[in-house]
Amino acid sequence: MIINTGMRTDIPAFYSEWFMNRIREGFVLVRNPYCPERITRYELNTDVVDCLAFCTKDPAPMLKYLDELKAYHQYWFVTITPYGKEIEPNVPPKEEVMHSFIALSRSVGIDCVGWRYDPIFIDRVYTPERHINDFELMCKTLSGHTKVCVISFIDLYEKVKRNFPQARTVNQKERIALGSAFADIGSRYGITIKACAEGNDLATYGVDCGGCMTRQTFEKAIGSNIIVPKKRSQRAECACVLGTDIGAYDTCGHLCRYCYANYDHENVRRNMRLHDPDSPLLVGKVQAGEIIHQAVQESWIDRQLSFF
Repeated sequence: MIINTGMRTDIPAFYSEWFMNRIREGFVLVRNPYCPERITRYELNTDVVDCLAFCTKDPAPMLKYLDELKAYHQYWFVTITPYGKEIEPNVPPKEEVMHSFIALSRSVGIDCVGWRYDPIFIDRVYTPERHINDFELMCKTLSGHTKVCVISFIDLYEKVKRNFPQARTVNQKERIALGSAFADIGSRYGITIKACAEGNDLATYGVDCGGCMTRQTFEKAIGSNIIVPKKRSQRAECACVLGTDIGAYDTCGHLCRYCYANYDHENVRRNMRLHDPDSPLLVGKVQAGEIIHQAVQESWIDRQLSFF
């Protein structure tokens, strides 16, 4: 199975000590975000965990633990965008993040890291021309340290509308202009551009529209074939594999204006105050009377020998 740490929050950036405590103790507890009284226990060991999947805007706090994590296969997505503090208040400077990205790539291997340039939005400051210019500058820096860059355009979820009311949808003409330009730039720097849940419209222009966290992505990182259960095989929008997420909503301290995982910044601050690095839960502790359910876990690695 795949343990995902980054769909609901940024664990490497804010909760690396907690995560390593979970690795050392060999299990983690996760509240169901839609049914908080339901808590599930997941074992964290290499018998059942085939890959740890990280999504982060700041891998730096985890770099010191990479030697300790070598027993696990890993795949990392690091988001690096051109936005400033008015959009991403607590994300470190892009130069620092790229420096950490390069150190991460050298440690875990180029096939185990991907760059995300998303979500893309357009306004008077972040024009298409600026996106194209900044994207090429980032490609120059990251070339040779990743083979993949995933792009997507801003989705106006209710949470996004609440926290970023000025945001607007990127229209089809703009998407094609940016997607084709990025594909051309990426090809010059050895970086394949993949689109995340954007349909197939950009395929004509050289963008890989087959998904970003696909079975093939993990197989390359793991070095083995995997058999993904049907219920984990893909999202409705793409061919991405759904791992088990151990994060929690309303806990990401980056406070990005476009974030879909934070509803209310005060909730985030409260939840971060409730965080205890020694607790098996990301937020708070198990209360008296709460029932913990043991997850059914198994390895997805195909161990059958093949003569082909």
